[in-house]
Amino acid sequence: MSLQLPFVSRRKEVARLTQLHGQRKHVLILGPAGVGKSALVARLCQQLPLLLCPHSEHLGEVCDSLEAGLRLPAVDGKLTKRKPRLRAALATAGKTVVFDGLGWTTPKLSFFLESVMQRVPVWLCARSEHSWDIGRFWTLLVRFERVELHSFRLAETRALVEATVKRGIIPPETRRIVEWLHRRSAGLPLVLRKLFEELATGYHDLSNPLALRRLDLDRRIHEVLPTANGPAAQAAQAP
Repeated sequence: MSLQLPFVSRRKEVARLTQLHGQRKHVLILGPAGVGKSALVARLCQQLPLLLCPHSEHLGEVCDSLEAGLRLPAVDGKLTKRKPRLRAALATAGKTVVFDGLGWTTPKLSFFLESVMQRVPVWLCARSEHSWDIGRFWTLLVRFERVELHSFRLAETRALVEATVKRGIIPPETRRIVEWLHRRSAGLPLVLRKLFEELATGYHDLSNPLALRRLDLDRRIHEVLPTANGPAAQAAQAP
């Protein structure tokens, strides 16, 4: 199960990215794993003309994603033929292109990204801007505006819990453990979502003093074994 959670907070980031989009700037969206970069971009895709490339680690998958987004018909699989056609189509479309999940860039990928930058604005979502993390593309980052995402503060975690309760996704009793959820997740929306997924099963009796320990244990078990049946939750229900 993967919950679709309400989008809360990030007002400043949304406003800043909307402004930069209007200015047709290149943007680097920075933040640690699980902080919500993909969720932020997905939200902005609802209100801005963005072309999203959700997997940006390898040149082949980048081309596959962009061709699908531009609805280009299939051609011979050789990248040497696909890249020029893609660059021309991107220039015609004129949309800002968002490369999510950018990690280490090879020389070929870096050269392709630079060629796209010459035609349309580019946004990159990455965990780091250091050369030893981002690879060859590091030298081009001077052309980018930075927008950094931080972990949620307690008030933001509380707002997410409240919105999720109101949608009936998690039980109302969750309001009582907001501070625990915030500490356990370190304010990372991805970890909060995984904890909410456990709460949504209805297995956890939050009046039980051991419930929080079992809740976190189930979350950890499912990270390792996604198809597990929640042994900790089952133990909590056992007579």
